[in-house]
Amino acid sequence: MDETAGPVPEADDPGFPARHAASCTGLGELDALVTHCRACPRLVTWREEVGEVRRAAFRDQEYWARPVPGFGPADAKMAVVGLAPAAHGGNRTGRMFTGDATGDFLFAALHTLGLASQPSSVHAGDGLRLRGVRLTSPVHCAPPENRPTPGERDTCRPWLAAELNLLGPQLRSVVVLGGFGWQALLPVLAQAGWEIPRPRPAFGHGTRVVLPATGSRQELHLLGSYHPSQRNTFTGRLTMPMLVDVLREAAAVAGIAT
Repeated sequence: MDETAGPVPEADDPGFPARHAASCTGLGELDALVTHCRACPRLVTWREEVGEVRRAAFRDQEYWARPVPGFGPADAKMAVVGLAPAAHGGNRTGRMFTGDATGDFLFAALHTLGLASQPSSVHAGDGLRLRGVRLTSPVHCAPPENRPTPGERDTCRPWLAAELNLLGPQLRSVVVLGGFGWQALLPVLAQAGWEIPRPRPAFGHGTRVVLPATGSRQELHLLGSYHPSQRNTFTGRLTMPMLVDVLREAAAVAGIAT
């Protein structure tokens, strides 16, 4: 499906993700469907309003203002899961973690380990490539004040479940950025076939949980990191060495050389 094609029938139905995500046979098909989704009215209104009003620094740019699909190779052994696209970052550029300070912090860390071809991510056509890593999020539309509602998170969940299912045969580690992503991801992993410990593991920076292999899934290492938001990086709650250490550990257990 062409991402630039016209509207998809029933894309504004709240059940659109649940009906279509699981039937996707490849990440290209999934990513294209994600970009057409209009299942959450509040998020649709917000992302499009931001795209019309725009920030002064980007007034001359055309905003993407649609759901932002995952980014990275289809054979990735490692995934990084955030929260949602930023209003003037991914919602502007159309690529996950691209066009804002949060993304630059993450890509600088990935580049340090040789997992990203460039230390910054400016726009979707800047030539950036990832090695062995796929970036995604539980919510694919920019939410007001960076706060999706539980209902929006749950409506969007089938996209992430399908994405992890398609990555599943080779996926070995997942780095989760922040507590929201951690809480959103655990039921998705359960849905995708992994067994989640009871009680459910709590989020924390440096937390590492090993989900055992099942009949349909390989062993998966789940690692937590503080989100590279400006609030966390400016205050020193998350430093570059801290993030690099978590990413290096995730790459190592996934068998990706750094």
